[in-house]
Amino acid sequence: MRIVATITSSTDAHEVTVRTGDTAQSLSVPRKAGGPGSAVNGGEFLMLALATCYCNDLYREAQRLGVHIDSAVVEATAEFPGVGLAAENISYTARIGSSSPPALLHRLVRETDAVAEVHNTLRAGLPVRLVLD
Repeated sequence: MRIVATITSSTDAHEVTVRTGDTAQSLSVPRKAGGPGSAVNGGEFLMLALATCYCNDLYREAQRLGVHIDSAVVEATAEFPGVGLAAENISYTARIGSSSPPALLHRLVRETDAVAEVHNTLRAGLPVRLVLD
């Protein structure tokens, strides 16, 4: 599965699209109030990617384990110490509303953590390459 995110930014417009395989969709991301670029920064999107991945995977894994989830709140945080420096202290929490036994919920959160693809990508420390046209 190939995933692509594209931002087209100018002084007049700001468009964001994402695509997984053949399915594309536009996202409403405002441009900066003071000029071109996104009003949402990359660090915020990175934390959103972690939270989104884990939340979606919770529901997937809950179905596999037969756990009913009434609600889920996932919060991802990081500290960015300065321009050009990598994030530090990346962590996340998950609160699940469910009538399932605590032991089963504990299993769910641990097994979901083990298979969360975005998390495992960061944990692997893979290189990011700039491809010049």
